[in-house]
Amino acid sequence: MEKYYITTAIAYTSRIPHIGNVYEAILTDSIARYKRAEGYDVYFLTGTDEHGQKIQDQAIEEGITPQEHVDHIAGEIRKIWDFMNVSYDQFIRTTDEDHKKVVQKIFKKLYDQGDIYKGAYEGAYCKPCESFWTETQLNDGKCPDCGGAVEQAKEEAYFLKLSNYADRLVEHYNTHPEFISPESRKNEMINNFIKPGLQDLCVSRTSFDWGIPVEFDPGHVTYVWIDALSNYISAIGYDVDGNHGEKYNNYWPADVHVIGKDIVRFHTIYWPIILMALDVELPKKVLGHPWLLTGTDKMSKSKGNVVYAHDLVEYFGLDAVRYYVLREMPYAQDGSFTYENMISRVNTDLANVLGNLVNRTVAMVNKYNDGVIQAPGVVLTEEEKAFDEDLINLAKVTVETVTAKMNEYKVADALEALWTLLRRSNKYIDETCPWILAKEEDKKDRLGTVLYNLLESIRISSVLLESFIPDTAKKIQEQINAVNVSFESAKSFDGTVVGSKVGVGEPLFARIDEAKKLEEIAADIEKKYPKEEKIEYPEIKPEITFDDFSKIDFRVAEIISVAKHKKADRLLVLQLKVGDDTRQVVSGIAEYFDPQELVGEKVILVANLKPVKLRGEKSEGMILAAESGKDLKLVTADMPAGSTVS
Repeated sequence: MEKYYITTAIAYTSRIPHIGNVYEAILTDSIARYKRAEGYDVYFLTGTDEHGQKIQDQAIEEGITPQEHVDHIAGEIRKIWDFMNVSYDQFIRTTDEDHKKVVQKIFKKLYDQGDIYKGAYEGAYCKPCESFWTETQLNDGKCPDCGGAVEQAKEEAYFLKLSNYADRLVEHYNTHPEFISPESRKNEMINNFIKPGLQDLCVSRTSFDWGIPVEFDPGHVTYVWIDALSNYISAIGYDVDGNHGEKYNNYWPADVHVIGKDIVRFHTIYWPIILMALDVELPKKVLGHPWLLTGTDKMSKSKGNVVYAHDLVEYFGLDAVRYYVLREMPYAQDGSFTYENMISRVNTDLANVLGNLVNRTVAMVNKYNDGVIQAPGVVLTEEEKAFDEDLINLAKVTVETVTAKMNEYKVADALEALWTLLRRSNKYIDETCPWILAKEEDKKDRLGTVLYNLLESIRISSVLLESFIPDTAKKIQEQINAVNVSFESAKSFDGTVVGSKVGVGEPLFARIDEAKKLEEIAADIEKKYPKEEKIEYPEIKPEITFDDFSKIDFRVAEIISVAKHKKADRLLVLQLKVGDDTRQVVSGIAEYFDPQELVGEKVILVANLKPVKLRGEKSEGMILAAESGKDLKLVTADMPAGSTVS
């Protein structure tokens, strides 16, 4: 059996992934399932990347250890993968002891042979991306990857000599044109990174300690590139000394690394060079898929447009979500998610085209033939013959087309070919009119042929659908009582068993009332993810001069007693000690404070404000407070009462 090794990028354990991140796992799963169906010995690796400064900082903020943080997030990621029916064979974590040992040995080998050397780094550093940049690489002084702020950093570090392998890497690109897909990604690597000259890569850090230690130099931890990228070989038993495990000998080199377009550089420059330095065969392909956007924007918590897989499944169902992200994502351009488009896909593709076809067909077999599948072959006219041949030929071509598109990793195109067959099957019902054939006794055999052809088209479609929406495919096979469901059986139009009985037809996907569903989703989002109330701040008052400001006498004043105003619920009457004096101030803060809690507070008083009467009570000054929305706090100072404030 021919082997097939496929991987996702390992998910970073800084946060719970959104549907744009989960798309990669679903995409990879569809490819892995298809290859298994074709008869390949598939090994599907996924997992989590768990080291780095960002994770250490997050753990400190949470008041837990980095290990506790990554244990939680990695566990949640694995639950999501399982929830989305991702059929991985192994889930690796970079905190696994076996992985850490392999990384340490790789680092030592590269150092011993002179590919890694010790130096110091000084330059712009982006903490979210954990990347160093030169000034020329920055975009308007910001990180070229995420657009975020960078900070100047300097520290001792080890470096990998990328430049030593640049020519060999370009030669590999030229002799293996299939190595990077899509083609545009390869051009980007050559023009933006290799031609300007590869700078040596920082591969250790000393400013944090949450990482795999460099064994021969305490204080250094292995930086993300060697640590994370090495998971593709450490997971399957690679050994620096050549004592590789059985899985490594069987599956390496990887057939394809499926990754996001934002990390193509790491997988097509850094990773191949690491492997070249280790004298390890390179993977056959790196597939840099595009992003799934929210509308036209990249998903971002700061933008408030993040969509989570669990929520989508709650709203639409598991296979509907899998189908949408696979169908909506082009091969080379970014895809788009909107709730409106999601509802449209469910109603049009899943409920109308697929669900209606299966439901009508099963219902007709039960109604007209007591559920028994009749033998095909009866053709009464040339027109009927043309209808049958057109459907049968398209079914056979569809298997070939879907296979060709999947081998090119054009999953959306494969689904379009499959839906062309489903639409053609619905048209076949309209052409042959089974309900009319059922009314005439001499056309019952023709009716049996029509229903057989429909069942056979549905059976073939269900076999192909198993790679994309596996639960739905199984439901279809149960409803039509399909026995032959191997991939090989889909290549011929004769796999439906004559004389067997279909099951009970049940709706696969319900049509959605768009307006009602959008209203429900909006209410649920507001409940689950309430937006922070936007605070409207007043405009800054007109400028004053220093002389104007110097006329104000600010003093520290201690509140010695507080009483509610007898004639105004919003007002409090405060007695303040200011040096040797006592002042009375009336303030509109009653709704914010319990009067007794204020006693003893040292506040800031405008001491030379002209006294006024407020609802009959004399007020000799004003105390300072800061207001934000519905929140108000007094400005205080821990200084003796009477102290000046300047």
